Amino acid sequence: MTDTLSYIFGTHGLLIGTILPFLIVLTVVVFVHEMGHYLVGRWCGIGVKAFSIGFGPELFGFNDRSGTRWKLSAIPLGGYVKFAGDESVASSPVALPETMTAEERAVAFHTQPVWKRAATVFAGPAFNILLTVAIFSVFFALYGRMVADPVVAEVRPGGPAAVAGFQPGDRFISVDGDKVETFADVQRHVSARAGDSLKFVVERKGQEVSLTATPELAEQKDALGNPVKIAVIGVVNNQEYGNFRRVTYNPIESVGQAVRESGFIIARTGQFFSRFFAGREDKCQLGGPVKIATMAGQAASQGVDWLIQLTAMLSIGIGLLNLFPLPPLDGGHLIFYAVEAVIRRPVRPAVQEIFFRMGFLLVLGFMGFVVFNDLFACR
Repeated sequence: MTDTLSYIFGTHGLLIGTILPFLIVLTVVVFVHEMGHYLVGRWCGIGVKAFSIGFGPELFGFNDRSGTRWKLSAIPLGGYVKFAGDESVASSPVALPETMTAEERAVAFHTQPVWKRAATVFAGPAFNILLTVAIFSVFFALYGRMVADPVVAEVRPGGPAAVAGFQPGDRFISVDGDKVETFADVQRHVSARAGDSLKFVVERKGQEVSLTATPELAEQKDALGNPVKIAVIGVVNNQEYGNFRRVTYNPIESVGQAVRESGFIIARTGQFFSRFFAGREDKCQLGGPVKIATMAGQAASQGVDWLIQLTAMLSIGIGLLNLFPLPPLDGGHLIFYAVEAVIRRPVRPAVQEIFFRMGFLLVLGFMGFVVFNDLFACR
Protein backbone atom coordinates (compact mmCIF):
# COMPACT_ATOMS: atom_id res chain seq x y z
CA MET A 1 0.00 0.00 0.00
CA THR A 2 2.82 2.39 0.91
CA ASP A 3 4.58 1.65 -2.39
CA THR A 4 1.37 2.34 -4.30
CA LEU A 5 0.84 5.68 -2.58
CA SER A 6 4.46 6.62 -3.18
CA TYR A 7 4.14 5.67 -6.86
CA ILE A 8 1.09 7.91 -7.26
CA PHE A 9 1.73 10.81 -4.88
CA GLY A 10 5.50 10.78 -4.32
CA THR A 11 7.78 13.60 -5.45
CA HIS A 12 8.68 11.65 -8.58
CA GLY A 13 5.43 9.71 -8.68
CA LEU A 14 2.74 9.52 -11.30
CA LEU A 15 0.82 12.62 -10.18
CA ILE A 16 3.62 15.11 -9.51
CA GLY A 17 6.32 13.58 -11.68
CA THR A 18 4.28 12.88 -14.82
CA ILE A 19 0.70 14.15 -14.87
CA LEU A 20 1.43 17.61 -13.44
CA PRO A 21 4.28 18.44 -15.89
CA PHE A 22 2.11 17.17 -18.76
CA LEU A 23 -0.80 19.38 -17.74
CA ILE A 24 1.49 22.41 -17.34
CA VAL A 25 2.98 21.95 -20.81
CA LEU A 26 -0.38 21.23 -22.44
CA THR A 27 -2.08 24.18 -20.72
CA VAL A 28 0.59 26.60 -21.94
CA VAL A 29 0.34 25.30 -25.51
CA VAL A 30 -3.46 25.35 -25.53
CA PHE A 31 -3.61 28.81 -23.95
CA VAL A 32 -1.28 30.25 -26.60
CA HIS A 33 -3.25 28.59 -29.40
CA GLU A 34 -6.60 29.88 -28.20
CA MET A 35 -5.13 33.30 -27.40
CA GLY A 36 -4.15 33.54 -31.06
CA HIS A 37 -7.76 32.98 -32.10
CA TYR A 38 -8.97 35.42 -29.44
CA LEU A 39 -6.59 38.32 -30.12
CA VAL A 40 -6.92 38.28 -33.89
CA GLY A 41 -10.67 37.76 -33.65
CA ARG A 42 -11.04 40.79 -31.39
CA TRP A 43 -8.72 42.79 -33.66
CA CYS A 44 -11.07 41.92 -36.52
CA GLY A 45 -14.06 43.19 -34.53
CA ILE A 46 -15.54 39.78 -33.74
CA GLY A 47 -17.34 39.33 -30.44
CA VAL A 48 -16.15 36.60 -28.08
CA LYS A 49 -18.57 34.80 -25.76
CA ALA A 50 -16.16 32.43 -24.02
CA PHE A 51 -12.48 31.56 -23.69
CA SER A 52 -12.01 28.15 -22.09
CA ILE A 53 -9.00 26.08 -21.13
CA GLY A 54 -10.36 22.56 -21.07
CA PHE A 55 -13.72 21.12 -22.05
CA GLY A 56 -16.81 20.06 -20.16
CA PRO A 57 -18.20 21.52 -16.92
CA GLU A 58 -16.73 24.82 -15.77
CA LEU A 59 -14.59 24.63 -12.63
CA PHE A 60 -14.30 28.39 -12.16
CA GLY A 61 -14.24 31.55 -14.25
CA PHE A 62 -15.11 35.22 -14.55
CA ASN A 63 -16.63 37.69 -17.01
CA ASP A 64 -14.57 40.58 -18.34
CA ARG A 65 -15.91 44.04 -19.23
CA SER A 66 -16.61 43.03 -22.84
CA GLY A 67 -18.79 40.12 -21.71
CA THR A 68 -16.35 37.31 -22.46
CA ARG A 69 -16.47 34.40 -20.01
CA TRP A 70 -12.94 33.27 -19.12
CA LYS A 71 -13.01 29.82 -17.59
CA LEU A 72 -11.15 26.69 -16.63
CA SER A 73 -13.08 23.52 -17.44
CA ALA A 74 -12.95 20.01 -16.06
CA ILE A 75 -11.38 18.08 -18.95
CA PRO A 76 -7.88 19.57 -19.44
CA LEU A 77 -7.17 18.13 -22.88
CA GLY A 78 -7.73 21.17 -25.07
CA GLY A 79 -9.67 24.40 -25.10
CA TYR A 80 -11.78 26.67 -27.26
CA VAL A 81 -12.82 30.21 -28.05
CA LYS A 82 -16.53 30.66 -28.69
CA PHE A 83 -17.20 33.59 -30.98
CA ALA A 84 -20.46 35.50 -31.20
CA GLY A 85 -22.95 33.77 -33.47
CA ASP A 86 -20.87 30.58 -33.71
CA GLU A 87 -23.44 28.02 -32.66
CA SER A 88 -23.41 25.07 -35.09
CA VAL A 89 -20.98 22.16 -35.10
CA ALA A 90 -20.15 22.86 -38.74
CA SER A 91 -19.75 26.60 -38.08
CA SER A 92 -22.20 27.44 -40.84
CA PRO A 93 -23.64 30.91 -41.38
CA VAL A 94 -27.23 29.68 -41.39
CA ALA A 95 -26.85 29.04 -37.68
CA LEU A 96 -27.39 32.75 -36.97
CA PRO A 97 -30.73 33.13 -35.17
CA GLU A 98 -33.26 35.48 -36.76
CA THR A 99 -33.77 37.10 -33.36
CA MET A 100 -30.26 38.56 -33.36
CA THR A 101 -30.12 42.34 -33.27
CA ALA A 102 -28.22 44.44 -35.79
CA GLU A 103 -25.52 45.07 -33.17
CA GLU A 104 -25.16 41.32 -32.51
CA ARG A 105 -24.94 40.54 -36.22
CA ALA A 106 -22.26 43.18 -36.67
CA VAL A 107 -19.90 41.31 -34.34
CA ALA A 108 -20.99 37.75 -35.22
CA PHE A 109 -18.26 35.53 -36.62
CA HIS A 110 -20.12 34.48 -39.78
CA THR A 111 -21.03 37.99 -40.87
CA GLN A 112 -17.37 38.96 -41.20
CA PRO A 113 -15.50 39.07 -44.53
CA VAL A 114 -13.86 35.77 -45.38
CA TRP A 115 -10.35 37.18 -44.85
CA LYS A 116 -11.17 38.09 -41.25
CA ARG A 117 -12.55 34.63 -40.53
CA ALA A 118 -9.53 33.01 -42.17
CA ALA A 119 -7.09 35.23 -40.25
CA THR A 120 -8.84 34.43 -36.97
CA VAL A 121 -8.73 30.69 -37.59
CA PHE A 122 -5.12 30.70 -38.85
CA ALA A 123 -3.97 32.72 -35.83
CA GLY A 124 -4.21 29.73 -33.46
CA PRO A 125 -1.63 27.54 -35.23
CA ALA A 126 0.43 30.64 -36.08
CA PHE A 127 0.71 31.59 -32.41
CA ASN A 128 1.83 28.04 -31.59
CA ILE A 129 4.63 28.33 -34.14
CA LEU A 130 5.54 31.79 -32.85
CA LEU A 131 5.76 30.41 -29.31
CA THR A 132 8.29 27.85 -30.54
CA VAL A 133 10.29 30.56 -32.31
CA ALA A 134 10.24 32.70 -29.13
CA ILE A 135 11.45 29.84 -26.92
CA PHE A 136 14.19 28.85 -29.36
CA SER A 137 15.27 32.48 -29.64
CA VAL A 138 15.75 32.74 -25.88
CA PHE A 139 17.69 29.47 -25.73
CA PHE A 140 19.97 30.41 -28.61
CA ALA A 141 20.62 33.81 -26.99
CA LEU A 142 21.38 32.23 -23.61
CA TYR A 143 23.26 29.08 -24.59
CA GLY A 144 24.24 29.36 -28.25
CA ARG A 145 24.73 26.12 -30.14
CA MET A 146 27.33 23.35 -30.17
CA VAL A 147 28.57 22.77 -33.73
CA ALA A 148 31.12 20.55 -35.46
CA ASP A 149 32.68 20.71 -38.89
CA PRO A 150 31.06 18.29 -41.40
CA VAL A 151 34.06 15.98 -41.62
CA VAL A 152 34.10 12.19 -41.56
CA ALA A 153 36.28 10.83 -38.75
CA GLU A 154 35.29 7.17 -39.08
CA VAL A 155 33.32 5.03 -41.52
CA ARG A 156 31.36 2.13 -40.02
CA PRO A 157 32.32 -1.14 -41.75
CA GLY A 158 29.51 -2.53 -43.90
CA GLY A 159 27.34 0.57 -43.58
CA PRO A 160 25.86 2.57 -46.48
CA ALA A 161 28.75 5.06 -46.34
CA ALA A 162 31.35 2.27 -46.57
CA VAL A 163 29.53 0.75 -49.53
CA ALA A 164 29.35 4.20 -51.20
CA GLY A 165 33.09 4.74 -50.81
CA PHE A 166 33.30 7.37 -48.06
CA GLN A 167 36.73 7.76 -46.43
CA PRO A 168 37.95 9.33 -43.18
CA GLY A 169 38.79 12.98 -43.79
CA ASP A 170 36.02 13.54 -46.34
CA ARG A 171 34.37 16.92 -45.78
CA PHE A 172 30.69 17.19 -46.72
CA ILE A 173 29.85 20.02 -49.10
CA SER A 174 26.24 19.20 -49.96
CA VAL A 175 23.55 16.57 -49.47
CA ASP A 176 21.05 16.11 -52.29
CA GLY A 177 21.99 19.53 -53.65
CA ASP A 178 21.64 21.38 -50.32
CA LYS A 179 24.83 22.91 -48.97
CA VAL A 180 25.83 21.94 -45.43
CA GLU A 181 27.95 23.84 -42.94
CA THR A 182 27.98 21.57 -39.88
CA PHE A 183 27.86 17.87 -39.15
CA ALA A 184 24.39 18.40 -37.65
CA ASP A 185 23.23 19.70 -41.06
CA VAL A 186 24.28 16.39 -42.60
CA GLN A 187 22.46 14.43 -39.90
CA ARG A 188 19.31 16.47 -40.45
CA HIS A 189 19.26 15.76 -44.17
CA VAL A 190 19.89 12.06 -43.64
CA SER A 191 17.81 11.27 -40.55
CA ALA A 192 14.41 11.40 -42.27
CA ARG A 193 15.39 9.72 -45.55
CA ALA A 194 15.66 6.00 -44.81
CA GLY A 195 15.54 4.05 -48.04
CA ASP A 196 16.10 7.11 -50.27
CA SER A 197 19.11 7.26 -52.53
CA LEU A 198 20.96 10.48 -51.63
CA LYS A 199 23.71 12.23 -53.55
CA PHE A 200 26.58 13.54 -51.44
CA VAL A 201 29.32 15.88 -52.59
CA VAL A 202 32.45 15.77 -50.42
CA GLU A 203 35.84 17.43 -50.56
CA ARG A 204 38.67 14.91 -50.60
CA LYS A 205 42.29 16.10 -50.82
CA GLY A 206 41.22 19.34 -52.45
CA GLN A 207 38.95 17.66 -55.02
CA GLU A 208 35.16 17.40 -55.09
CA VAL A 209 33.90 13.82 -55.13
CA SER A 210 30.28 12.74 -55.71
CA LEU A 211 29.02 9.73 -53.79
CA THR A 212 25.61 8.07 -53.56
CA ALA A 213 24.38 6.33 -50.41
CA THR A 214 21.04 5.03 -49.16
CA PRO A 215 20.47 5.69 -45.43
CA GLU A 216 19.22 2.83 -43.30
CA LEU A 217 17.24 2.86 -40.06
CA ALA A 218 19.11 2.47 -36.80
CA GLU A 219 17.78 2.56 -33.25
CA GLN A 220 19.29 5.24 -31.05
CA LYS A 221 18.43 7.11 -27.85
CA ASP A 222 16.95 10.59 -27.90
CA ALA A 223 17.96 13.34 -25.46
CA LEU A 224 15.56 11.94 -22.83
CA GLY A 225 16.78 8.36 -23.20
CA ASN A 226 13.85 7.06 -25.26
CA PRO A 227 14.52 4.66 -28.15
CA VAL A 228 13.98 6.24 -31.57
CA LYS A 229 14.63 5.01 -35.09
CA ILE A 230 16.44 7.40 -37.40
CA ALA A 231 18.19 7.00 -40.72
CA VAL A 232 21.99 6.91 -40.79
CA ILE A 233 24.70 6.27 -43.38
CA GLY A 234 27.29 5.06 -40.89
CA VAL A 235 29.79 7.90 -40.48
CA VAL A 236 31.15 9.25 -37.20
CA ASN A 237 32.54 12.64 -36.23
CA ASN A 238 34.92 13.38 -33.35
CA GLN A 239 36.75 16.29 -31.73
CA GLU A 240 39.89 15.85 -33.81
CA TYR A 241 38.09 16.09 -37.15
CA GLY A 242 34.98 18.03 -36.13
CA ASN A 243 36.53 20.81 -34.04
CA PHE A 244 33.57 20.83 -31.63
CA ARG A 245 32.82 24.34 -30.38
CA ARG A 246 30.05 26.52 -29.01
CA VAL A 247 28.76 29.31 -31.27
CA THR A 248 27.09 32.27 -29.57
CA TYR A 249 24.45 34.57 -31.05
CA ASN A 250 23.27 38.09 -30.38
CA PRO A 251 19.50 38.64 -29.94
CA ILE A 252 18.85 39.29 -33.63
CA GLU A 253 20.94 36.31 -34.73
CA SER A 254 19.13 34.18 -32.15
CA VAL A 255 15.78 34.97 -33.75
CA GLY A 256 17.18 34.07 -37.16
CA GLN A 257 18.48 30.75 -35.83
CA ALA A 258 15.13 30.10 -34.14
CA VAL A 259 13.25 30.70 -37.38
CA ARG A 260 15.68 28.40 -39.21
CA GLU A 261 15.27 25.69 -36.57
CA SER A 262 11.47 25.99 -36.64
CA GLY A 263 11.53 25.83 -40.44
CA PHE A 264 13.53 22.62 -40.25
CA ILE A 265 11.01 21.09 -37.84
CA ILE A 266 8.13 22.05 -40.12
CA ALA A 267 9.86 20.55 -43.15
CA ARG A 268 10.82 17.41 -41.19
CA THR A 269 7.22 17.00 -40.01
CA GLY A 270 5.91 17.31 -43.54
CA GLN A 271 8.44 14.72 -44.72
CA PHE A 272 7.50 12.37 -41.92
CA PHE A 273 3.77 12.42 -42.59
CA SER A 274 4.16 12.10 -46.35
CA ARG A 275 6.37 9.05 -45.79
CA PHE A 276 4.14 7.74 -43.01
CA PHE A 277 1.01 7.71 -45.16
CA ALA A 278 3.05 6.00 -47.87
CA GLY A 279 3.94 3.28 -45.35
CA ARG A 280 7.62 4.23 -45.16
CA GLU A 281 7.87 5.38 -41.53
CA ASP A 282 7.76 3.51 -38.25
CA LYS A 283 4.32 3.94 -36.67
CA CYS A 284 5.89 3.95 -33.22
CA GLN A 285 7.48 7.32 -33.92
CA LEU A 286 3.98 8.79 -33.49
CA GLY A 287 3.05 9.57 -29.90
CA GLY A 288 -0.25 10.36 -28.25
CA PRO A 289 -1.17 11.78 -24.83
CA VAL A 290 0.41 8.90 -22.91
CA LYS A 291 3.76 9.23 -24.67
CA ILE A 292 3.72 13.01 -24.36
CA ALA A 293 2.91 12.75 -20.64
CA THR A 294 5.80 10.32 -20.17
CA MET A 295 8.17 12.67 -22.00
CA ALA A 296 6.92 15.61 -19.91
CA GLY A 297 7.77 13.68 -16.76
CA GLN A 298 11.21 12.79 -18.11
CA ALA A 299 11.86 16.40 -19.15
CA ALA A 300 10.72 17.74 -15.77
CA SER A 301 13.12 15.38 -14.01
CA GLN A 302 15.98 16.93 -16.04
CA GLY A 303 15.06 20.51 -15.12
CA VAL A 304 12.92 23.44 -16.15
CA ASP A 305 14.97 24.09 -19.30
CA TRP A 306 14.12 20.64 -20.62
CA LEU A 307 10.42 21.12 -19.89
CA ILE A 308 10.43 24.47 -21.72
CA GLN A 309 12.11 22.86 -24.74
CA LEU A 310 9.46 20.13 -24.74
CA THR A 311 6.81 22.87 -24.66
CA ALA A 312 8.38 24.39 -27.78
CA MET A 313 8.34 21.06 -29.62
CA LEU A 314 4.77 20.26 -28.58
CA SER A 315 3.60 23.75 -29.51
CA ILE A 316 4.86 23.60 -33.08
CA GLY A 317 3.55 20.04 -33.38
CA ILE A 318 0.05 21.03 -32.30
CA GLY A 319 0.16 24.09 -34.55
CA LEU A 320 1.05 21.97 -37.59
CA LEU A 321 -1.47 19.25 -36.70
CA ASN A 322 -4.23 21.86 -36.55
CA LEU A 323 -3.34 22.98 -40.08
CA PHE A 324 -4.19 19.56 -41.52
CA PRO A 325 -6.98 20.11 -44.09
CA LEU A 326 -9.60 18.20 -42.12
CA PRO A 327 -12.68 19.59 -40.40
CA PRO A 328 -12.99 20.13 -37.45
CA LEU A 329 -9.31 21.18 -37.41
CA ASP A 330 -8.38 24.76 -38.25
CA GLY A 331 -6.97 23.64 -41.58
CA GLY A 332 -10.35 22.22 -42.58
CA HIS A 333 -12.06 25.55 -41.96
CA LEU A 334 -9.34 27.33 -43.93
CA ILE A 335 -10.09 25.07 -46.91
CA PHE A 336 -13.76 26.10 -46.76
CA TYR A 337 -12.77 29.77 -46.62
CA ALA A 338 -10.42 29.33 -49.58
CA VAL A 339 -13.24 27.79 -51.60
CA GLU A 340 -15.57 30.57 -50.51
CA ALA A 341 -13.05 33.19 -51.65
CA VAL A 342 -12.87 31.53 -55.09
CA ILE A 343 -16.61 30.93 -55.69
CA ARG A 344 -17.59 34.15 -53.85
CA ARG A 345 -20.19 32.49 -51.65
CA PRO A 346 -20.04 30.20 -48.60
CA VAL A 347 -19.92 26.45 -49.10
CA ARG A 348 -23.40 25.04 -48.59
CA PRO A 349 -24.05 24.13 -44.93
CA ALA A 350 -25.09 20.59 -45.89
CA VAL A 351 -21.74 20.05 -47.63
CA GLN A 352 -19.87 21.52 -44.65
CA GLU A 353 -21.78 19.19 -42.35
CA ILE A 354 -20.84 16.11 -44.39
CA PHE A 355 -17.16 17.02 -44.47
CA PHE A 356 -17.23 17.92 -40.78
CA ARG A 357 -18.55 14.49 -39.82
CA MET A 358 -16.10 12.71 -42.11
CA GLY A 359 -13.22 14.77 -40.76
CA PHE A 360 -14.31 14.21 -37.19
CA LEU A 361 -14.28 10.44 -37.72
CA LEU A 362 -10.81 10.61 -39.29
CA VAL A 363 -9.45 12.73 -36.44
CA LEU A 364 -11.05 10.42 -33.89
CA GLY A 365 -9.57 7.41 -35.66
CA PHE A 366 -6.12 9.01 -35.70
CA MET A 367 -6.37 9.77 -31.98
CA GLY A 368 -7.41 6.19 -31.29
CA PHE A 369 -4.47 4.95 -33.37
CA VAL A 370 -1.84 6.95 -31.45
CA VAL A 371 -3.38 6.04 -28.07
CA PHE A 372 -3.33 2.36 -29.07
CA ASN A 373 0.33 2.80 -30.03
CA ASP A 374 1.06 4.35 -26.64
CA LEU A 375 -0.68 1.72 -24.58
CA PHE A 376 -0.17 -1.53 -26.50
CA ALA A 377 1.60 -1.60 -29.86
CA CYS A 378 4.76 0.36 -29.06
CA ARG A 379 5.56 -0.40 -25.46
